Amino acid sequence: MNLTISGHHLEVTPALRTYVTGKLDRITRHFDQVVDVKVLLTVEKQKEKEKRQRAECNIHVKGSDLFAESAHEDLYAAVDELVDKLDRQVVRYKDKLQAHHHDPVKRMM
Repeated sequence: MNLTISGHHLEVTPALRTYVTGKLDRITRHFDQVVDVKVLLTVEKQKEKEKRQRAECNIHVKGSDLFAESAHEDLYAAVDELVDKLDRQVVRYKDKLQAHHHDPVKRMM
C-alpha cells in the first residue's frame, strides 16, 4: 500500500503522520486489496473558527476509487471522522464484491 500524506497551509508533523497512519490501519485490516492512499490535510483561512480544519482522502482499491472528506474544529477529530467514513465505504465495497446476488438454479426433471 502506497501512503501519501500532504498538508496545505500546514506542516505535517511526525506525530500527525503516525496518528493518520495508525488510523488508516483499520481500513487495511478490513480490506487488504488497497493499492494507494492519498491524504490531504488542510487549514482553511476563514474568519470563523469552526470547521476550518479539513481532511480529505482518496483510496484506490482493486477495481474502484473511494473518496471521503471531513471538516472539524480540531484536525485530529477531522481525521477520526474521515476514517469512520472511509471504513464504512470500504466495508460496503467489500460486501458488494463478495455478494452473490443470483437466484439458485432450479432442478429440471
